Amino acid sequence: ARLTYNYFRPGGVSRDLPDEFIPKCREFVSKMRRLLPEYDALFTENEIFLLRTRGVGVVSAEDAKDYGMSGPNLRGSGVAYDVRKAEPYSIYDRFDFDIAVRQEGDVLSRYLVRLQEIRESLKIIEQAIEGLPSGKAIYKLPPVFKLPEGEVYHHIESSRGDLGCYIISDGSPKPYRLKWRAPSFISLQALPKMVKGWKVADVVAAVGSLDVVLGEVDR
Repeated sequence: ARLTYNYFRPGGVSRDLPDEFIPKCREFVSKMRRLLPEYDALFTENEIFLLRTRGVGVVSAEDAKDYGMSGPNLRGSGVAYDVRKAEPYSIYDRFDFDIAVRQEGDVLSRYLVRLQEIRESLKIIEQAIEGLPSGKAIYKLPPVFKLPEGEVYHHIESSRGDLGCYIISDGSPKPYRLKWRAPSFISLQALPKMVKGWKVADVVAAVGSLDVVLGEVDR
């Protein structure tokens, strides 16, 4: 989350959860699960919505892979790839959840993938709450006075896809090179092919289905 990025620290988190967090989190999960069928019916059973999204902005599985798409946009084209399953990090290997995937590759399929991912996220939240350990919120780590030379690449499954960071160290306190791999910038490269031959009005639906963040795209 862009507003809580400084909550995580080497050795733990900056402060423990407030007492009211867990009850409110359980309340949210229960409420969201109760409202999801209503949201589903509002759009998925809406004839106008279906006419404007089904068969529009199609990206084949091969094209999605060629463009380097990831996340819901890739899974909406029939490719069941999720970094949390393919290369588990943190404690994702302890969670029981399914990869949401659709085969059609159109605007509707990308919407349906995201809808299913809300359900899977609720399952993960519940499991995380149940497995929340006791103990300190943060542990002191020995200070590192000299960084070694070398390079590292690490990626995670963000809400919009594969988010990676490549760092090269020359041994100095600052990185020699740092490169972010942002999923929105990559997904947007498929847009011209997605909308070719369609109406201008369909571009809005196509862009919306990619769920791009312009702050990521702006280079």
